[in-house]
Amino acid sequence: MTFALVPIFAATQSAGPDWAMLGACLALAVATGLFIFYIRPDASDLAPHRSKLDQLLERRDTLYDNLRDLRFEFRSGKYAENDYEAMKTTLENEAALVLAEIEQVTESQVRRPRAAKHGAAERGAQ
Repeated sequence: MTFALVPIFAATQSAGPDWAMLGACLALAVATGLFIFYIRPDASDLAPHRSKLDQLLERRDTLYDNLRDLRFEFRSGKYAENDYEAMKTTLENEAALVLAEIEQVTESQVRRPRAAKHGAAERGAQ
């Protein structure tokens, strides 16, 4: 079986270099070098576009999940009642602060457009 493969392999080899293959490899190497050294990613491509409100809502959801997990672990006997109450109070206080900040952000977002429309309506009436 190996004797049959040797003549086929010998027949497919050419005497000189394959210029098309060498040209393709060189073009690929040049394109890779240009991509690595000359194309710079934009800073906005790397960072997710999240607003302050999105971050606060994510933090609120995380705190709620932590409270739910804490309650489950307390009921399963993992924590003593004193430890549970201390951790629960800490998480609830942090959640209250986040909720207050969410309210401030949403109020400031709602007030701005109304004030701008109201001011424009007064200027148009004069």
